[in-house]
Amino acid sequence: MAEEPAAGGAELDARRLDLYRYVGGAEHTGDYLAIMRLFSSGLLIDLSAAEIADRLAEHTGTTGARLDVDTVEDRCDSLVRWGNLVRSVRDARVRTIADWQRARTRYQISKLGGRVHRQVEELLATSEGAREVARELLAGTADRLALIRDLATADPADTERLAAEVTTLFGNQRVFLDSLADFYAYLATVLSRYDLAGDEYATFKGVLLDYVDLLGSDVGRHAPLVVDRLAELQPHVPAVVARLATLPGLGGGNRIERLPGRTEQDWTEFGAWFADGGGRSGPDRLRAAAEQALGQLLTNAKRMVSSAGTGLSRRDDLLRLAAVFDSAADDDTAHRVWAATFGAAPARHLALGPVDDDGRIPPTTSWWDAPPVDVPVSVREQGDRAARGRSARVPDPGLDRVRLLAEAEAEAAALRAAAAELSAAGRLHGARLSPAARDLLLDQLAAVIAIDQLLEAPVRRSDADLGVTLLVEPGPDTVVESSDGRTTVHGLALSVLAGEQP
Repeated sequence: MAEEPAAGGAELDARRLDLYRYVGGAEHTGDYLAIMRLFSSGLLIDLSAAEIADRLAEHTGTTGARLDVDTVEDRCDSLVRWGNLVRSVRDARVRTIADWQRARTRYQISKLGGRVHRQVEELLATSEGAREVARELLAGTADRLALIRDLATADPADTERLAAEVTTLFGNQRVFLDSLADFYAYLATVLSRYDLAGDEYATFKGVLLDYVDLLGSDVGRHAPLVVDRLAELQPHVPAVVARLATLPGLGGGNRIERLPGRTEQDWTEFGAWFADGGGRSGPDRLRAAAEQALGQLLTNAKRMVSSAGTGLSRRDDLLRLAAVFDSAADDDTAHRVWAATFGAAPARHLALGPVDDDGRIPPTTSWWDAPPVDVPVSVREQGDRAARGRSARVPDPGLDRVRLLAEAEAEAAALRAAAAELSAAGRLHGARLSPAARDLLLDQLAAVIAIDQLLEAPVRRSDADLGVTLLVEPGPDTVVESSDGRTTVHGLALSVLAGEQP
């Protein structure tokens, strides 16, 4: 039976929280755990401090430190003060006064102390990985509700079987909800990690996309049928509660902790998980949690594929560094590792020798006064020298080809027009030419002079492409006028003949 009412004020809450002090806020936690495990190993265990010391010695053998009787009694008194143990009132049968003094104080585990220790043992045995959800229990929930409805209306009534089905129903629901809460708590823990990447991300993605979808499908498939069966059973719930109350039990009163399903409030809370309105039902919250987890997964994926920023994880590097520190032989080695890893050594500038043409900085120059060093963007933001970005697209040469052909055609047309102007001028002394024709004349003259610089006799140069022939003869100067100036060719008489001349 409970030692305290089920509800109370702040003082009662503080006393209840003291039950956890032997594992959370007390010294000698190992001693307290060993004592509580001894009392939790059976039913109605009643031991004195001497007997506890002897049994602990049997369990630890020669490898562990043996607790003397006074130390065990001190630990047990602390557990009694916190509410985990209670003093036993059973009279000890002894033969001598010394035995009576050793056995005068005996201890038993309290109800709340036993429940807390079972929770502690379960927590210590629980792994940090994901817990599978007992989704197979949902398939039998609707069938069990139909069976309870039939048993509630059956004549004669089978109250024992009805009680068994009700207890199984609520027990299965509690197992399902606990496993569901643990699984989504694990999801929240992993989703909050910023360093989720690589194989771990791929594994977690499979869990999220496959297992979460499987849970949602099972709940979505079975929840409507459960709601219908609950609606059919609802008129018979008072009769079910009344029949269960006729079974032998501990009687009434506020100090009795009854099994689930024995009150109408239990049935109301059971149905609220499946059919609560306003989006607060279990299936609605399950879908919302799945959508939130999927959104966070996509956020992590965007972070991993992003090429900008400093979103790279250093978790593996830090774990490797921690292992190096742990294996360091002494403090000096650890200090050298720290300085080499984080660049914490004193600043020194090393000159590069004769190839350093930009000026050398002596080692005594402080980095504060020294000119800044240009650090590449990849080193500054990503910590490495790997190339970033994508290769440029190969441009389409089609438009460039069309443009170049148009330019070439325009240039050839301009040369043909200039050649026609020179052919029309004939003898060039005193002629007025356009700048393009004058430039073409100079190009042709330069080609003649490049072959024969003396020019003691008349020379002809024919251009088959343009269809003109330049005649160069020793004689008086040739003066040509243009819009941008006057051109004089000394000692040569220039003429242009149409067509290619022999």
